[in-house]
Amino acid sequence: MNPSLIGSLAALGTTAAFLPQVVRVWRTRSAHDISLTMYLLFIAGVALWIVYGLQIGSMPVVVANGVTLVLALAVLVGKLRFDRAD
Repeated sequence: MNPSLIGSLAALGTTAAFLPQVVRVWRTRSAHDISLTMYLLFIAGVALWIVYGLQIGSMPVVVANGVTLVLALAVLVGKLRFDRAD
């Protein structure tokens, strides 16, 4: 199998994995069981992947991690917003 195809499928799978969590947090207006520390560390790691992708000139790495960053930030915003409401 083509390595680019494998990479694209991996990026699609790991990025899409965040969609159910984003939807759940925003529908239920609850993020009580989500670890703030985990999401802060994850967001920092994804941001570094974006920097790495830019440095090596890999747009698939940049785009996949850019979308993942947006989704992870949506969960983080929900966590900060809805935990205060509790």
